[in-house]
Amino acid sequence: MSSNSAADHVPARDASTVILIRDGRLRSEIDVFLLERVGGMAFAGGMTVFPGGGVDPSDAAADVGWAGPPPSWWAERLGTDEGKAQALVCAAARETFEECGVLLAGSSPDSIVADTAPFSAERGRLERRELSFAEFLTAHDLVLRSDLLRPWSHWITPVGEARRYDTRFFVAVLPEGQKADGDTSEAASVSWRSTGDALADWRKGDTILLPPTWSQLDALSRFDTVADVVDHERDITPILPILTREDGAVRVVFDGDHAYYAGARHPWADR
Repeated sequence: MSSNSAADHVPARDASTVILIRDGRLRSEIDVFLLERVGGMAFAGGMTVFPGGGVDPSDAAADVGWAGPPPSWWAERLGTDEGKAQALVCAAARETFEECGVLLAGSSPDSIVADTAPFSAERGRLERRELSFAEFLTAHDLVLRSDLLRPWSHWITPVGEARRYDTRFFVAVLPEGQKADGDTSEAASVSWRSTGDALADWRKGDTILLPPTWSQLDALSRFDTVADVVDHERDITPILPILTREDGAVRVVFDGDHAYYAGARHPWADR
């Protein structure tokens, strides 16, 4: 890659991604909620991803209803300041609601919404940025349940990409009574897959996983239950892969990349 190309100077936008999990049908597996992004999208078009997206300026609203660990706790765990930590957590909850209809909020610090169907119209307004998440929560006397999220990982898009994100990954357990769906303009299809099946689909070439997505699935495949995941304290350090070109194909260099490249075809890299 040319060291003086315009892409080398693209700043990384803050983003939040949520790995939504539930116990699988077997005791030794975890299910994850996955979206296949609409082909042709500017970023990760046609690829299989978790719900998530960029932080919106409105996510930093100071008057958002809040329950669970305070922004100061999140700031320490996410390695940032309190303002950005609050915005990242709000973005995580907002994107989860927008992209799969799961709402990590309740009418009190120890309750959670059981049915999100009555909020479908406002969900669309949130996705179109006609309504902020803070305004939505306030209008329905809801508080964001930050305790339903767990910090999990931190990946930064390599220098040289035209679109770059500084992404914090969170884990959340599907709330009892709620259902995840694909009612979003960004998803061509959605599904619940066990971590083992998701990785098998990728190895067969049925899906395309970018390195961060593959890495999270690989890590979660080592856990038997969601309780094990929730109880696990991750050591989170930023991962900034290096973009290289070998024999005309792009390669993303990161710790563990040999297992990634040995595991499946990578048609996205032939560019």
